Amino acid sequence: MRFKVVLEPSDEGGFTVYVPALPGCISEGETIEEALENIREAIELYLEPVEDDWIVEEQALTQEIEL
Repeated sequence: MRFKVVLEPSDEGGFTVYVPALPGCISEGETIEEALENIREAIELYLEPVEDDWIVEEQALTQEIEL
């Protein structure tokens, strides 16, 4: 998967980075490289399913699909 990210200089120094396609997916880093590494991790966590949050009827079927 590919995502566009936006890097902005931070007032405190370093960079803030966010993913417009994933609301609330934001990170930061002292350098551009560190900010990009951190946003990669944030994207992975953002997209990771959290089964505890699911509300599924008892007789519903669940399947995994690969993108």
